Amino acid sequence: MKRLLPGILVALAGLALPVLGQEGGAVGGRTRDSIKGAEAARQSAALPIKSLTLYRSGVGCFERRGMVDAGETVQLRFKTEQINDMLKSMVILDQQQALQSVAYGSKEPLERRLASFGVNIADNPSMSELLNRLRGSAVKIVTDEGELSGTIVNVESRPTVLTTTGAQGATQNVANLPWISLLTGKGVQSVNLTKARGFELLDKELAAELNKALAALAEHRAERVKAVDVTFGGSGARPVVVAYIHEMPVWKTSYRLVLPDAAEKKGDKDKGQPTIQGWAIVENTTDEDWENVQLSLVAGRPVSFQMDLYEPLFVFRPEIPVPQVPGVMPRMYAEGSRLAERQALRDVSGRPMSPAAAEPSPARAAPGVGGRGRVQSATAEGGAYARKDADERMLGLSSLGAYAPSAAAEGGEIGEVFQYQMKTPVSLERQRSAMLPILSSAIEGRRVSIFNAADSTEHPMRGVEIKNSTGLQLMPGPISVFDGAAYAGDAQIGHVTLGDKRLLAYSVDLDVKALVKEDSKGTVRKVRIVNGSIEQTIKQENKVSYAFVNKDEKRSRTIIVEQRKMDGWDLVTPKKALEETEDLYRFEVELDAKEPGKIDIVQERTDKEYYAVTGYDVGTLVAFSKDGKASAKVVEAVQKAAAMQATLNDTKRRIEQLDSERTGIDQDQNRIRQNMGSVSRDTELYKRYATKLNEQETRLEEIREQRAKEVATMNRQQAELNSYVAGLNVE
Repeated sequence: MKRLLPGILVALAGLALPVLGQEGGAVGGRTRDSIKGAEAARQSAALPIKSLTLYRSGVGCFERRGMVDAGETVQLRFKTEQINDMLKSMVILDQQQALQSVAYGSKEPLERRLASFGVNIADNPSMSELLNRLRGSAVKIVTDEGELSGTIVNVESRPTVLTTTGAQGATQNVANLPWISLLTGKGVQSVNLTKARGFELLDKELAAELNKALAALAEHRAERVKAVDVTFGGSGARPVVVAYIHEMPVWKTSYRLVLPDAAEKKGDKDKGQPTIQGWAIVENTTDEDWENVQLSLVAGRPVSFQMDLYEPLFVFRPEIPVPQVPGVMPRMYAEGSRLAERQALRDVSGRPMSPAAAEPSPARAAPGVGGRGRVQSATAEGGAYARKDADERMLGLSSLGAYAPSAAAEGGEIGEVFQYQMKTPVSLERQRSAMLPILSSAIEGRRVSIFNAADSTEHPMRGVEIKNSTGLQLMPGPISVFDGAAYAGDAQIGHVTLGDKRLLAYSVDLDVKALVKEDSKGTVRKVRIVNGSIEQTIKQENKVSYAFVNKDEKRSRTIIVEQRKMDGWDLVTPKKALEETEDLYRFEVELDAKEPGKIDIVQERTDKEYYAVTGYDVGTLVAFSKDGKASAKVVEAVQKAAAMQATLNDTKRRIEQLDSERTGIDQDQNRIRQNMGSVSRDTELYKRYATKLNEQETRLEEIREQRAKEVATMNRQQAELNSYVAGLNVE
């Protein structure tokens, strides 16, 4: 086994050999000359890519460096969809600060470009529509009957008789067809355009405009790459830097974790530490080879968005009618006095002045105009100084010499994010991908089995608890786990910073079986009276029992049990968990080979329930008092309230009895009155009915008086009970 483990690591590390090389190394065994174009070669020779930083937010920062001469124009080529990112992010550093321009082809909307030509074909016109737009132009129409040249007068739709010959003879139909009228040497002649095979523009300039419009249409359909020309002034050769950002595939990570031999007895340690290797997967989706590029992989995700800066925007401008001054009507002026005229002739300070002084003259107006001119000149001059100061402040961009990460042999930090810096420059052909080794290190870890009842399985998962002791951050990605010389399974890992721990599960542990039993109950802990209500404190308990059986005859197990946290509940047993997450407790159970193990996890919660004092069962309260859950004073207070309630209830029953008796009398009186209506007044029966009604009326008066007394008693008893209960607080 000791011989197999290093062999696996060497084999894994050997995968890097085709990817990384020394200066000018190749990737994948293909020759770069077979796929590089002339433009890419010229671009690379002028300002080659020297540094590249890839981010997990889907962008890459490219840094080009090279020497340029005075007046040299460097052409950079971008895909059309990359122009917006370039316009948003490009930084250019020149020691002489002699950048003259950054020029690129305009992307005016196609419809607007086509409409700018002498022949507008933006809306794909038909031949008749196109000829109608060429009114006044000289054309030659070619038909089956010959050729006709002239100047287009108009194109119109005319009712035309069409003759068709069939089995039943010739038939005629009328249809609206396009006709063109031409002014020829013989006058105006018309041609049916449905019989025209073509036409020729006799105006050479107009024909050239049509060719340009068609060429623009073809160019728009075929354009995929745009050229950006960077022109430098100054004098002599000097180094320059051009950096920009555009969309790139997100770089990905994958890992290999090799576990040492497992301990066969309890107390034995694993033979050695696990070893982890990390790989970065990068793609060169550009149209340029990467030649000895210093590559950095940043773990952060800066905010990145797209904005359409390439397409020209034209805003709507309202059309305002030309202001017109209404004609001035003649008017008659009344005669005025000289006094009014003198009062009008005053200067701006209010002092009178002579009419001669009031008349403007060029000599007096010139200083004022000149003054304003000097003020404007001073303002413009100040603006020049302001621009000069701004340009000098722009020189502060020279501090961006460290814009791209410098080369390093290990992971480090840039700003507030972590990055991997490749030790050796990377060479990767365009439209190719590569796996780059970024990590190979021992890592702290131990074998565990992980059980979570929510997984709905009777077996725990085999896994590893690792602690990031590599000195580098671990990015999210898949992990292939090798147990000794054998593949054990796959796991997935999230972002793990330095010193953090993670659990990885890679297979089912069939040698261990789990049994889970859950039980919940509630127990009354205390009863007291608070503000006239009985407060009953109940302790709710949830108990989950885990039992494990280790059927492995050689190896012990460390079981990590994950138990869901219950919101609002407290952990009671065990008193402390091995570790906690936001939603889970984790506990540890040690199992010897062929031995069982168990753990009980208890969570508790305290609830409070409230009942009316007069509605609580006294017998139950007495039982709680015997168990020490309620005091004698609470029992006494409840018994007194119960006695007062009983007295009140007796009064209510007497009132109900009186009401019932009155109702019975009312019903009997109705019966007697009905019978008296059918019996003669001089009979003995009628007299008996009258005597009975008299006795009932006497009883009804007694009932009314007695009921009034009982209602008064009931109200008094209810008030006394309410007053007693309202301020009742008994522990």
